Amino acid sequence: MSFSSSVKKELSENIDKARHCRIAELAAIIGQNGSYSFRPGGAVMLTLASENILILRKAEQLLRLAFSIAPELSVSRSKDWNGVYCALVIRNQKDVDRVLSATKYMLGNGVLLELRLPVDRRIIQGECCKKAYLRGLFLCSGSVNNPARSYHFEISFEDRKRASQVVDLLGSFGIEARITAHKNMSIVYIKESDDIADIFRVMGAPRSLMEYENARILRSITGDVNRKVNCETANLAKSVNAGMEQLADIELIRVKQGLDSLPDSLRKAALARMEYPEESLTELGNKMDPPVGKSGMNHRFRRLKAIADKLR
Repeated sequence: MSFSSSVKKELSENIDKARHCRIAELAAIIGQNGSYSFRPGGAVMLTLASENILILRKAEQLLRLAFSIAPELSVSRSKDWNGVYCALVIRNQKDVDRVLSATKYMLGNGVLLELRLPVDRRIIQGECCKKAYLRGLFLCSGSVNNPARSYHFEISFEDRKRASQVVDLLGSFGIEARITAHKNMSIVYIKESDDIADIFRVMGAPRSLMEYENARILRSITGDVNRKVNCETANLAKSVNAGMEQLADIELIRVKQGLDSLPDSLRKAALARMEYPEESLTELGNKMDPPVGKSGMNHRFRRLKAIADKLR
């Protein structure tokens, strides 16, 4: 199971105790996965369709708990992909009116509102209802990357105004989200790892949050180790290259005028470098008698370089 699927499974098991929160989450599911159909005589039928059975199972629980409605389950083969297409259907007109009125998709005069447009703000007035609404949105149209690989959270919307409403909604929790367009869809996405952790808290997914935080810690430790290894490798390469240049200077001096022509301090430094070509300046200085510090060894090799440059 992917990390995203694991999060959705946890969210599908989270049922709010308050009826208004259940209605808020149901409003999100209807807005993302719902559709109207009209029967002879003008009666309205409400359908919630998805290939993800978790969504329909959650919607069925919310309908039963909030409205004492038992929707009809319809199962068929999908024409677009090799899988099962499931739907919950509410046929009774009174039940449809009750659900649509409570979720504010039907006005008092019986006029139906477009499901994909921004939800009525009365549905998400309370903080608890905002959390439930976001939970329903992610369950229907969200995804999150495995934090071991990258940090990315997103929810897809058919209408940009609805996406903008959700960006504002996330902002009310201090979570920064942006919108991008992809294949006629508006995608609300979050890239910052701290914000993604916050959205798990907001939606009510403690197990997923714990797994996410553990992956973040492990990734951070691995990154620190890699950075240190890369830094040490770079320093080693720099030290080796410097040592090779110093050996070239010393060899030129030896051939042109002999090392005995050098002052005693420089001659000892040159002989030490020839004996230990891969040692760092600090390590080389410790082998001198008496020991010489890094800056002292660096000064001696600069003087050797200056002599070699003159000979060149």
